[in-house]
Amino acid sequence: MTFKSLKIAVVLDPRFPGGTASAVAQELPILTTLGQVEIHAISSSMFKGRSINPVLKTAIERTNLELIWDSPIISADLILLHNPAFLKFDETLNSKLVAQNIIVVTHENFVLPSGVAAFDVDGCLDRIEDASLSVGQYLAPVSNYNRTTVMDWLTVDRDWSVTDQNWHNICDFEIFKPTKTPRDRRGRHSRPGYEKFPTSSVMEVLFPPHAEHNAILGADSLASDASRSHLKLYNFRTRPVAEFLEEIDFFVYFTNPGWRESFGRVIAEATAAGKLVITDHDTAENFGSGIVGASPDQVNALIAEYIAHPKTYIETIQQAQKTMKDYGPEKFAETALGIISQMSTSSLKAAE
Repeated sequence: MTFKSLKIAVVLDPRFPGGTASAVAQELPILTTLGQVEIHAISSSMFKGRSINPVLKTAIERTNLELIWDSPIISADLILLHNPAFLKFDETLNSKLVAQNIIVVTHENFVLPSGVAAFDVDGCLDRIEDASLSVGQYLAPVSNYNRTTVMDWLTVDRDWSVTDQNWHNICDFEIFKPTKTPRDRRGRHSRPGYEKFPTSSVMEVLFPPHAEHNAILGADSLASDASRSHLKLYNFRTRPVAEFLEEIDFFVYFTNPGWRESFGRVIAEATAAGKLVITDHDTAENFGSGIVGASPDQVNALIAEYIAHPKTYIETIQQAQKTMKDYGPEKFAETALGIISQMSTSSLKAAE
């Protein structure tokens, strides 16, 4: 079988509001060059209605694919199931999955920093296994940190393999030059959610009154009161991200200490826009050099240092932007082909 004749079924709940749907939207044009693609929607109990993520909807239309809802049998050579967490409120996966190989792309971390399961990982993967008939079943981490959480979960004997390479996000953003005169203009954006934000006391440290500009896009869960009058708060999707990023020089991104990003598309987006990113060490490591890993109490001093040394500010951003090539469409195609080859070899050995 050549890869061009490979039948690929992409499976997910397309109503995810954040990174999962955006990642799939970026992948679809590349996957259509690797094989014959179908995209299947699962109506999980996590969401209501059939209002799919607008970014994903646009990608489906541009690739001339039909979104197939709740097919009783999904059959292909390769099934790509994205983010098993969508099954955490269901007792079963009602669609039967029949394929040579099944890849579950693990957009969510399996284990929290505290060491406990981030969601009902066992239950979600059991539901997929119960609904599947396949030769190989693989978990595909989306980053190095995400991989560590998957491997921590696998310390107990479980019947899943892990891909040698990460199924990384495609970050195909236009690259902009950083400003030559950085100022203390700070901001962050993400989908709303309490896990996406640190505590109020940490937020006060990260976005203090003495900063020239503090802006947060995706601040739906943050109350606007007198103590936050120095913050510009915008609800999710009420401003174009590119327009929002034009107003800042430092992208300061920390989450709840009990939670971590599995990848962090917003960091890649801010980097491409020419902003210096400061985040926690675990998330910074997903992107290599150029992304500044720090603790919240170090942020003010770091920003002051970069403002005082604009050349270092520019060089740090440029170094981060170089790593964006590792997340481009061509690199994704290369990685996907490598993973498919790995599985094909394993399937042949299993058949012998």
